[in-house]
Amino acid sequence: MRIAVIGGGPGGYVAAIKAAMLGAEVTVIEKRRVGGTCLNVGCIPTKALLASSSMLMNIREAKDFGINIEGEIKPDFKAIMARKDKIVNQLISGIEFLFEKRGVNLVNGFGKLVDKNTIEVTKEDGSKEMITADKIILANGSAPVVLPMFPYDKKRIITSDEVLGLEELPKSILIVGAGVIGCEIGQFLRTLGTEVTIVQRGKQILHFEDKDVAKQLQRQFKKDKIKVLTDSGMEKCEVVGDEVVSTLSNGKEIKTQYVLMATGRKPNLDGSGVEDIGIELNRGKVVVDENLQTNVDGIYAIGDLIDTPFLAHVASKEGIIAVENAFGKNKTVDYTAVPRCVYTEPEIAAVGKTERQLEEEGLEYNVGKFEFRGLGKAQAIGHFQGFIKILADKEDKIIGASIVGPHATDLLTELSLAVHLGLTVEQVGDVIHAHPTLSEGLMEALHDVHGECVHAAPQLAKA
Repeated sequence: MRIAVIGGGPGGYVAAIKAAMLGAEVTVIEKRRVGGTCLNVGCIPTKALLASSSMLMNIREAKDFGINIEGEIKPDFKAIMARKDKIVNQLISGIEFLFEKRGVNLVNGFGKLVDKNTIEVTKEDGSKEMITADKIILANGSAPVVLPMFPYDKKRIITSDEVLGLEELPKSILIVGAGVIGCEIGQFLRTLGTEVTIVQRGKQILHFEDKDVAKQLQRQFKKDKIKVLTDSGMEKCEVVGDEVVSTLSNGKEIKTQYVLMATGRKPNLDGSGVEDIGIELNRGKVVVDENLQTNVDGIYAIGDLIDTPFLAHVASKEGIIAVENAFGKNKTVDYTAVPRCVYTEPEIAAVGKTERQLEEEGLEYNVGKFEFRGLGKAQAIGHFQGFIKILADKEDKIIGASIVGPHATDLLTELSLAVHLGLTVEQVGDVIHAHPTLSEGLMEALHDVHGECVHAAPQLAKA
């Protein structure tokens, strides 16, 4: 079987390798470098940058741990960016190595659908190549949303694509949007010394999480001296000399060196040919069935092209499922336990339902909560801000969880597994958790669902 994959991001390259493992003759069409948004201008570079700012924060706190560091401590922005680039290049080389070893053919160029079995590839030099395949997987990824009031020049008014390639540390920046990208980039730059203002149209940052979760991060932002303006929309902005003058919906003017648009992403379908061959779209996204197949037989779509969470790990899972179905299986993706991660300080991780969703749906639920400050390990490492929250339905099944605090994104896996398998609070809470660890907090929160947390103060224990 010949399978062609348009896009080499975390959905596309995983699909390609899986297809090769199953015996297909595989071609990947990628107009830039493999790795997609995640590896080139998303997940990986931002985590590399946050690792540098985290190191700086640790050094500044060293005295609290009995370590005296003399001399001036200051970040080297160019060195930080160079480290980020080195990590990205190493990982890209790793994917290319896997392609080579698995026999995946990589064609660099822009892929456009001609019909259900043919892709026209336009290369950088203008030449064209026709790729034919029995099955096609669309993994084109997404691009930043640019709002009409922004004269997007890629110099002073930028998106996440450009901010990760800056050659200088901004003196000041206005970030429009307090989602994952806005919060992570904002805290990174502020730690290095940039004056940061975040504007959010809604009532809270991280609007998709519960209020108590967002409140913890907003409290940290206040300590970091990051200005957060909620319930604030953007009216317009314009470049005036070496600065950008932004006007908010309330008439307030803010002058900064840069404006970062962190207002979301959209499917990367311009010029893709999907509409030309009759593939159904709904509000700009490709429509697929439960097997990830479009209405055109033999063409599948995954990742940011379809109406599922815009997350790298979701795209990778969908890539594997699409390939297996291309080989005749009948598999689906279970989206009930998709992890949501924010790599700020403190980290935020969540899975399943939120309290707000449960209340909106009118469902009965029970809550268990435990603060990190009650853990010996958290006190020992000096990071004890935040909490663990468990949500259970009336049958005691774990249906949601949120963690705010140290290593939250790593701790979440146990609860993601519980939600995925439909385990109960009693089942998971009965597991012995090692002491002293941060994971003990999971056990304590689980016990708290039933009012049985021995380390909760009496006045906090449930009746």
